[in-house]
Amino acid sequence: MSDTITVSGLVATAPRHIVTGEGLPITSFRLASTQRRFDRSNQRWIDGETNWYTITSFRQLAINSATSIGKGDRVVLTGRLKIREWENADRSGTNIEIEADALGHDLMWGTAQFSRTISSVNHTTSDSADDDEFPASDNADSDDSSEEGELVAASSGAEKPF
Repeated sequence: MSDTITVSGLVATAPRHIVTGEGLPITSFRLASTQRRFDRSNQRWIDGETNWYTITSFRQLAINSATSIGKGDRVVLTGRLKIREWENADRSGTNIEIEADALGHDLMWGTAQFSRTISSVNHTTSDSADDDEFPASDNADSDDSSEEGELVAASSGAEKPF
Protein backbone atom coordinates (compact mmCIF):
# COMPACT_ATOMS: atom_id res chain seq x y z
CA MET A 1 0.00 0.00 0.00
CA SER A 2 1.38 3.40 -0.94
CA ASP A 3 -0.65 6.59 -0.44
CA THR A 4 0.41 10.23 -0.24
CA ILE A 5 0.07 11.70 3.24
CA THR A 6 0.88 15.00 4.96
CA VAL A 7 1.79 14.84 8.65
CA SER A 8 2.92 17.36 11.25
CA GLY A 9 4.60 16.35 14.45
CA LEU A 10 7.60 16.28 16.72
CA VAL A 11 10.94 14.73 15.72
CA ALA A 12 11.27 12.11 18.46
CA THR A 13 14.74 10.71 17.71
CA ALA A 14 17.97 12.23 16.49
CA PRO A 15 18.04 11.89 12.70
CA ARG A 16 20.32 9.05 11.57
CA HIS A 17 22.22 9.83 8.37
CA ILE A 18 24.06 7.20 6.36
CA VAL A 19 25.48 6.89 2.88
CA THR A 20 25.21 3.44 1.32
CA GLY A 21 28.06 1.70 -0.43
CA GLU A 22 26.51 2.79 -3.73
CA GLY A 23 26.64 6.45 -2.60
CA LEU A 24 22.91 6.86 -1.79
CA PRO A 25 22.35 9.31 1.12
CA ILE A 26 19.59 8.23 3.54
CA THR A 27 18.31 10.05 6.63
CA SER A 28 15.69 8.60 8.95
CA PHE A 29 14.05 9.46 12.26
CA ARG A 30 10.93 8.73 14.30
CA LEU A 31 8.08 11.24 14.28
CA ALA A 32 5.38 11.56 16.97
CA SER A 33 2.13 13.10 15.77
CA THR A 34 -0.52 13.87 18.38
CA GLN A 35 -3.86 15.37 17.45
CA ARG A 36 -5.26 17.91 19.89
CA ARG A 37 -8.79 19.12 20.39
CA PHE A 38 -10.35 21.82 22.52
CA ASP A 39 -12.67 20.51 25.25
CA ARG A 40 -15.28 23.26 25.60
CA SER A 41 -16.75 21.86 28.79
CA ASN A 42 -13.39 22.04 30.61
CA GLN A 43 -12.08 25.01 28.59
CA ARG A 44 -8.73 23.35 27.84
CA TRP A 45 -6.84 21.50 25.13
CA ILE A 46 -6.77 17.70 25.32
CA ASP A 47 -4.21 15.47 23.63
CA GLY A 48 -5.50 12.56 21.59
CA GLU A 49 -3.62 9.39 20.76
CA THR A 50 -0.08 9.68 19.45
CA ASN A 51 0.73 8.13 16.09
CA TRP A 52 4.35 7.07 15.53
CA TYR A 53 5.96 7.07 12.10
CA THR A 54 9.38 6.15 10.78
CA ILE A 55 10.38 8.89 8.34
CA THR A 56 12.95 8.17 5.65
CA SER A 57 14.37 10.57 3.09
CA PHE A 58 16.75 9.94 0.21
CA ARG A 59 19.28 11.82 -1.93
CA GLN A 60 19.37 15.64 -1.61
CA LEU A 61 16.42 15.70 0.80
CA ALA A 62 18.35 13.32 3.06
CA ILE A 63 21.44 15.52 2.99
CA ASN A 64 19.47 18.71 3.68
CA SER A 65 17.33 17.17 6.43
CA ALA A 66 20.36 15.68 8.19
CA THR A 67 21.82 19.16 8.64
CA SER A 68 18.52 20.99 9.23
CA ILE A 69 16.33 18.77 11.42
CA GLY A 70 17.04 17.83 15.04
CA LYS A 71 15.38 15.93 17.85
CA GLY A 72 12.58 18.04 19.34
CA ASP A 73 11.92 20.05 16.17
CA ARG A 74 8.35 20.44 14.96
CA VAL A 75 8.10 19.54 11.30
CA VAL A 76 5.60 19.15 8.47
CA LEU A 77 6.18 16.57 5.78
CA THR A 78 4.55 15.05 2.76
CA GLY A 79 5.41 11.62 1.52
CA ARG A 80 4.34 8.13 0.57
CA LEU A 81 2.77 6.07 3.35
CA LYS A 82 3.84 2.44 3.64
CA ILE A 83 2.25 0.07 6.13
CA ARG A 84 4.03 -3.24 6.63
CA GLU A 85 3.13 -6.16 8.84
CA TRP A 86 6.03 -8.02 10.45
CA GLU A 87 6.42 -11.16 12.48
CA ASN A 88 9.26 -13.00 14.18
CA ALA A 89 9.41 -16.08 16.40
CA ASP A 90 7.53 -14.64 19.39
CA ARG A 91 6.18 -11.21 18.33
CA SER A 92 4.37 -9.49 15.48
CA GLY A 93 3.45 -5.93 14.70
CA THR A 94 2.94 -3.19 12.14
CA ASN A 95 5.52 -0.70 10.86
CA ILE A 96 4.17 2.61 9.61
CA GLU A 97 6.71 4.35 7.41
CA ILE A 98 6.65 7.52 5.34
CA GLU A 99 9.12 8.04 2.51
CA ALA A 100 9.42 11.84 2.54
CA ASP A 101 8.98 13.87 -0.64
CA ALA A 102 9.05 17.25 1.14
CA LEU A 103 10.08 18.11 4.70
CA GLY A 104 10.43 21.33 6.65
CA HIS A 105 9.99 23.08 9.97
CA ASP A 106 6.43 23.80 11.12
CA LEU A 107 6.33 27.60 11.20
CA MET A 108 3.29 27.58 13.49
CA TRP A 109 5.78 26.93 16.32
CA GLY A 110 8.73 29.11 15.39
CA THR A 111 10.79 30.69 12.66
CA ALA A 112 13.34 29.26 10.27
CA GLN A 113 16.17 30.62 8.13
CA PHE A 114 16.31 29.09 4.66
CA SER A 115 19.58 28.55 2.79
CA ARG A 116 19.40 27.20 -0.72
CA THR A 117 21.77 24.36 -1.56
CA ILE A 118 23.14 23.67 -4.99
CA SER A 119 23.14 19.98 -5.73
CA SER A 120 26.33 18.38 -6.97
CA VAL A 121 24.17 16.51 -9.48
CA ASN A 122 24.55 17.99 -12.96
CA HIS A 123 21.10 19.14 -14.13
CA THR A 124 21.72 19.94 -17.81
CA THR A 125 18.55 21.89 -18.56
CA SER A 126 20.51 24.98 -19.57
CA ASP A 127 23.95 25.76 -20.96
CA SER A 128 24.37 28.92 -18.89
CA ALA A 129 25.43 28.77 -15.24
CA ASP A 130 23.84 32.21 -14.78
CA ASP A 131 20.33 30.92 -15.52
CA ASP A 132 18.25 30.48 -12.39
CA GLU A 133 14.74 29.34 -11.63
CA PHE A 134 13.97 32.86 -10.35
CA PRO A 135 16.20 35.33 -12.18
CA ALA A 136 16.85 38.75 -10.65
CA SER A 137 14.67 41.60 -11.82
CA ASP A 138 16.18 43.83 -14.51
CA ASN A 139 15.44 46.91 -12.42
CA ALA A 140 16.95 45.62 -9.17
CA ASP A 141 19.91 47.97 -9.58
CA SER A 142 17.91 51.03 -10.64
CA ASP A 143 17.80 54.06 -8.39
CA ASP A 144 14.04 54.63 -8.71
CA SER A 145 12.75 52.06 -6.24
CA SER A 146 9.11 51.89 -5.24
CA GLU A 147 7.79 52.72 -1.79
CA GLU A 148 7.34 49.02 -1.13
CA GLY A 149 10.98 48.38 -2.09
CA GLU A 150 12.09 51.14 0.27
CA LEU A 151 10.04 49.59 3.08
CA VAL A 152 11.58 46.16 2.45
CA ALA A 153 15.06 47.63 2.42
CA ALA A 154 14.44 49.68 5.57
CA SER A 155 12.91 46.80 7.53
CA SER A 156 15.50 44.20 6.56
CA GLY A 157 18.56 46.39 6.83
CA ALA A 158 19.38 45.66 3.19
CA GLU A 159 20.50 48.38 0.83
CA LYS A 160 18.06 47.43 -1.93
CA PRO A 161 15.09 45.07 -2.28
CA PHE A 162 15.50 41.67 -3.87
